[in-house]
Amino acid sequence: MGMKLLQRMFKKESLANYLKTDGAFKKTLGAKDLLGLGVGAVIGAGIFILPGTVAATTAGPAVTLSFLLAAAVSALVAMAYSEVASTLPVAGSAYSYGNIIFGEVVGWILGWALILEYFLAVAAVSTGWAAYFTSLVAPVFSLPKALSGPFNPAQGTYINIIAVLIIVIVAALLSRGMKESKYFQNAMVLLKIAIIILFIVVGAFYIKQSNYQPFIPARHAGAFGWQGVLTGTSLVFFAFLGFDALSSSAAEVKNPKRNMPLGIIGTLVIAGLLYSLVALVLTGMVHYTKLNVADPVAYALNAVGQRGIFLVVSLGALVGMFTMIYTMVYASSRLVYAIGRDGLLPGNLGKLNVNGEPSRALGVATVVIATFGGLVPLERLVDLVNMGTLLAFFVVSLGVLPLRKRADLSNNGYHMPGYPILPLVSAGLSLFMISQLHSETLVVAAIWFGLGLVIYLAYGMKHSKLNMD
Repeated sequence: MGMKLLQRMFKKESLANYLKTDGAFKKTLGAKDLLGLGVGAVIGAGIFILPGTVAATTAGPAVTLSFLLAAAVSALVAMAYSEVASTLPVAGSAYSYGNIIFGEVVGWILGWALILEYFLAVAAVSTGWAAYFTSLVAPVFSLPKALSGPFNPAQGTYINIIAVLIIVIVAALLSRGMKESKYFQNAMVLLKIAIIILFIVVGAFYIKQSNYQPFIPARHAGAFGWQGVLTGTSLVFFAFLGFDALSSSAAEVKNPKRNMPLGIIGTLVIAGLLYSLVALVLTGMVHYTKLNVADPVAYALNAVGQRGIFLVVSLGALVGMFTMIYTMVYASSRLVYAIGRDGLLPGNLGKLNVNGEPSRALGVATVVIATFGGLVPLERLVDLVNMGTLLAFFVVSLGVLPLRKRADLSNNGYHMPGYPILPLVSAGLSLFMISQLHSETLVVAAIWFGLGLVIYLAYGMKHSKLNMD
């Protein structure tokens, strides 16, 4: 009985079934659109904050090296994702990959982890967007206190209405279809990159060589030195996590064998370059010891008398968070669709509408995310976002090994170099990053996965479409 149950739990889904079900999606995304989605997800408001705070508290001016190292580690995972996504061009990202390569229960655990990651990430960013927007319009308009924060009657706040509205606006854009909304997304990403380049160019004129001395400060009070550079790497690594959401678009990509690797690896190159340059310019403009503030880029611009550019950078932060919300709501809807497609979630969530869009999945994702963003304070849940992604990184990296041996899969697109060593290194580094998370995060994650396993055994396995094979 126990052996039969295990065999059923590890039953694998076929790629042919997924391709048949996902065939109704319109193939509208090219390499440029994938870069738009990827850069939209990876570069948010963090580019204006992380380089300063990590320099001040952990790595000094060598935070630039921390970003380059984090980009190198992320590049390994990106290569693994590129091979798997080009071989398995289906919706659902790591959830679907787990189903095909390892079996249904592994796919479900990854899907359950990614639901938590995507939903919480979007909700957290929506509250950040609301905070930036509120401060920007404060001179001319202010909301009633009851509508300005999460549900906390003792403080007089009942809902963060701006956070809810931005999620609803993004969902309305997406409901028109990817073909129509991708142009708006791409324009927003170009505007964001232009604003970041403006800061780099303007800031470069105010760099003082003395601010780089010493480039790697001496070890002090548990920070700095080479160890500080490595600690900084683990802190800024999370700036690159968003490219996981990019692979959820594979079912809507033209020529995925070529375009998925271009989109994923291209995103990492652009993001790594921009993060490193912002860090280099920022620590050159102002001594790193002064950068442990809520908005270090604004502080640096004010310090050198460029207050006008500060307003433009605030706009850049809003645009950056908007594109991040867009990509993550998009990825959330495709994930919910993929799990519903397999019968593991109720409510016909795996159905596409007449326009080839997963409108039911988008509706459910929007309601849940808007509820989180409007009512729940999310400061303590950020680590859980990292947990979900790192678990996906670990399994996808490991998945390259059996994928190469599968005679039933056409693995003739992009190949991760250094096989089998680099996939194992990538998996090992992802596991190491998980071990660096706070212990209470690991406990909450274990409870979340335990709950997911109960739902799978009680509902998902009985209603799974794998039972029909």
